Amino acid sequence: MRRRFLEGLLLGALLLWGAGPCSASRAPAAAVASAHPLATEAGLEILAAGGNAFDAAVAVAAALAVVEPYASGLGGGGFWLLHRAADGREVMLDGRERAPLAARPDLYAHAPQGASIDGPLAAGIPGVPAALDHLARHYGRLPLERSLAPAIRLAETGFAVGERYVRMARLRREALRASPEAAAIFLQGGRVPETGFILRQPQLARTLRRLAEGGRAGFYQGDVARALVASVRSAGGVWRPEDLRGYRVVERAPVTGSYRGMRVVSAALPSSGGIVLLEMLNVLSGYRLDTLQGAVRAHLLVEAMRRAYRDRARWLGDPDYVQVPVARLLSPDYAAGLRVGIHPDHATSSDRLAPIDTTPVPVGPHTTHYSILDTEGNRVAATLSINWPFGSGFVAGETGVLLNDEMDDFVTRPGEPNVYGLVGGAANAVAPGKRMLSSMSPSFLEYEGRTAILGTPGGSRIITMVLQAALAFHAGASAEAMVSVPRIHHQYLPDRIEVEPDALDPAVIEALEAMGHTVKRRTRKWGDMQVVIWDQRAGRVEAASDPRGEGAARVVPSTAEAPAPP
Repeated sequence: MRRRFLEGLLLGALLLWGAGPCSASRAPAAAVASAHPLATEAGLEILAAGGNAFDAAVAVAAALAVVEPYASGLGGGGFWLLHRAADGREVMLDGRERAPLAARPDLYAHAPQGASIDGPLAAGIPGVPAALDHLARHYGRLPLERSLAPAIRLAETGFAVGERYVRMARLRREALRASPEAAAIFLQGGRVPETGFILRQPQLARTLRRLAEGGRAGFYQGDVARALVASVRSAGGVWRPEDLRGYRVVERAPVTGSYRGMRVVSAALPSSGGIVLLEMLNVLSGYRLDTLQGAVRAHLLVEAMRRAYRDRARWLGDPDYVQVPVARLLSPDYAAGLRVGIHPDHATSSDRLAPIDTTPVPVGPHTTHYSILDTEGNRVAATLSINWPFGSGFVAGETGVLLNDEMDDFVTRPGEPNVYGLVGGAANAVAPGKRMLSSMSPSFLEYEGRTAILGTPGGSRIITMVLQAALAFHAGASAEAMVSVPRIHHQYLPDRIEVEPDALDPAVIEALEAMGHTVKRRTRKWGDMQVVIWDQRAGRVEAASDPRGEGAARVVPSTAEAPAPP
């Protein structure tokens, strides 16, 4: 009897350990931080209606699909990192796009230049609609129809576009013009609209209603699916009905690790984010960064970035298609071996690291992120994308759905140069049904009684932004300070440090160059980080949106949140 009792206790402890830490108490407030004020309001509306963080996550994602068409949408994909307070369960919902079943490694070998970026051949099978249905059915407590209501309302009544919309539309004007349906929605008489233009999307509202009424089947089967496939194929794409019918969200165990007592939970493959983030932190854990400043600190950050991005290029891809040595890459011994090769005051030339068979892989600059905490302690960090601004620029028929161009995240053309110079190998080659590698890095951090929910858009720079925010959090930074951290970046190739305006003093840049680094000063800042922090010790919740963007972060005391519906 005693033995059974002890075995039961052990089993219970193991189950709790495997599920992740449970919240000790209710949060004193709920918070939503997203890249657009209207999306933040949508999330708060659903919390006030009795929804939890997962219901709010549905509302925010759908609203962003309407108000940020240049960054995410029903025609795209993403990763949702979840923490359920009731049992401590932590899981990543993989809603990443998949290659069509007709896709082959040579899909773009004889296609026109730019076919992996513009038009329907660039589009992977979307994952967002399936993920929203999955979130609502398995984690939320409100009907999908209720959580989608704010987005439907925004699509029907419209909203005034801002400066960022205008800038992104100007950048992608020609791609939008090439699709009559896209031009009719997002341009004004074929021209880029001015700020204040009221963007209405009644066709997208109808598609959202089909999703609300029928769940995933309302998008991946029936009239919407038929319209999507017919439109894509008539314009030169290779989608088939079975591509949509067969799409499934995958629940994956997040990548977890620690940095000097700080617990880190982040995105798993096919996102490279968690592995690269933890590999960098493992390397940096061998240094007392809190005692270092200026060029020495920046040098060590860069050398950790260089080595982790090299491993990204060599090893990482869709785990359902390739074997990835995750345990080895994340082991302390491996990190110690990488540290041995870092000279304290000389740069390592990237071409002196072990060579890999690489092909440049573009990663788009436009994505979105939101962070949510509810008063029960449930939390969501979600990063979504359609890749380049306005994705492929192609709207599929009468659906109002703007399709992604995530196929460009594969290795599409051997040896073809790209704007960002991010490299990859055979592990990320095109294959039927395969999910393309990503840099999206939704993450949770836990340290000394504080919990952070964070993430950002930014293409290949996402992971280094999350790294620098994580180091700031470990040092005690507030949410506002985390989103405002000056940013530097290195990604193995091209072999240079990118620096935000005013991120480093001229003297520090001069010292880095004396060490052998090449430093490129950027004229624009990058990223749009969204952070929520719950300080359990102080009984306080704070949230912040990146000052580089146009987002909004709101904290609502628990008394303002309506009770759960019966």
